[in-house]
Amino acid sequence: MRILIVDDHPIVASGCRAVLADEGEIEILEAADAEDGESIFIVERPDLCVIDINLPTVSGFELARRILERAPEARIIMFSMNDDPAFAARAIECGAKGYVSKTGDPDDLVEAIRTVGAGGTYLPSAIARSIAFAGPTLAQSPLSKLNAREMEILRLLSAGKSLSEIAWLVQSSYKTVANTSSIMRQKLGVKTSVELVRLAIDSGVA
Repeated sequence: MRILIVDDHPIVASGCRAVLADEGEIEILEAADAEDGESIFIVERPDLCVIDINLPTVSGFELARRILERAPEARIIMFSMNDDPAFAARAIECGAKGYVSKTGDPDDLVEAIRTVGAGGTYLPSAIARSIAFAGPTLAQSPLSKLNAREMEILRLLSAGKSLSEIAWLVQSSYKTVANTSSIMRQKLGVKTSVELVRLAIDSGVA
């Protein structure tokens, strides 16, 4: 199996290689950001991708969107420091086949790779229970009102990017990004971009 790991921390890739050492014939491909990850995927077509959500430029959600737009059959596991069930639910909505928290049991990643590699889906039991029992809470979360592209634009706004920079990063037009920003303010009930950024920070998006 050929696995692409997209994470900007080299120690994470090393750790993944260590926990997968006993898993037979596995080739690890590495990328440190979404752009390199997308390029490697296009050229190498790995069997499975493990993608960190919090990448230096655009997020893992945006990279997953690009990969799945190009190859709908791609098998993706999202990897994150955040064990908030809202993020796991968003990953599944984006088309990922698995979600693993970096703060969880290392065996979770091995099990996720085995399961998703075999064509299944995987969530650690603790996160699955959180999603199951947090139904109403998830629906009330501001994040539940946003789609994947809106989440990405919100994250970039909270990182201090201008609308022009965001348009370039998400491969869209300035007008589309500006319209999306306006729609997000309406959805979230805020009037200014400053309020939008404050909400992003409070919700853990930033």
